[in-house]
Amino acid sequence: MQKNTFSAPLYAVSDIKISYLGPEGSYSSVAMQNLRPHEKMQGLPCKSFYAAVQAVLDGEAEYAVLPVENTLQGAVTQNLDLLYANPDLYAVREYVLKIEHRLIAKEGTRLSDIRRVYSHEQAILQCGKFLARELPQAEIVYTDSTMQSVSCIRSAEEAGIVGAHVREKGLVFLSDNIADEPKNFTHFLLVAKGRASLPPHSTYVYFAATCPHEPGALLKMLQILAVYDLNMTKIESRPIKNSPGEYCFFIEFKGDVADKNVCFALNRLAEYTKNFKLLGCY
Repeated sequence: MQKNTFSAPLYAVSDIKISYLGPEGSYSSVAMQNLRPHEKMQGLPCKSFYAAVQAVLDGEAEYAVLPVENTLQGAVTQNLDLLYANPDLYAVREYVLKIEHRLIAKEGTRLSDIRRVYSHEQAILQCGKFLARELPQAEIVYTDSTMQSVSCIRSAEEAGIVGAHVREKGLVFLSDNIADEPKNFTHFLLVAKGRASLPPHSTYVYFAATCPHEPGALLKMLQILAVYDLNMTKIESRPIKNSPGEYCFFIEFKGDVADKNVCFALNRLAEYTKNFKLLGCY
């Protein structure tokens, strides 16, 4: 679901690249198709989320697509860290993708034949109950993406977990949705380099900050949102690397970035907190 209008740059859209965790057919590639500001923009598949972000920082891509939260497994912490650690990176658009995991294997394969299951770590975790119940004999092997698991299937003893949208010659689905919960959604962000890439208006604002070491510090931070009548929609904490006992809070609230109350709140938050970073608005 897209919650803001977005204007494509004036130069040739066919030259614009959007990096994502590939290969084509991964969940990130599906999100990319829905997030790209113009249908002629080209996808740039990468082997990792880090590589997708680096492509933007190096100028090889204009945008990157990052999953940041799943309704079953919670935050995708690696990508929260990437967004926070790069001061010139901002989220400019969002998309919520319905996830439906399927077990894929060679035609004629039975569940009892399978000795190895390949997929991305997130997909494996989201299908834990099925794997424990139906495939206790199978070795679990992590791949860089769900779609990469397809290339690993070479015999009837191997299977992969991919999205329901995947179609591969010689491979079939052995099951319907195998996720632990049928209602499974992943929140993706389109990120770009430079504050100028932020849209002029938004429905949501996203920031990260650490609190001062004083009693009630988190409460005081949240009260700033309350004072300006802003509704917090999400909060996530992450430990700060090399600083035991300190945490960074990732907070989303509802608001138009052009609204004066939102501007006042962001300024006040930046003054009160430590290591404040506007992560994006969309």
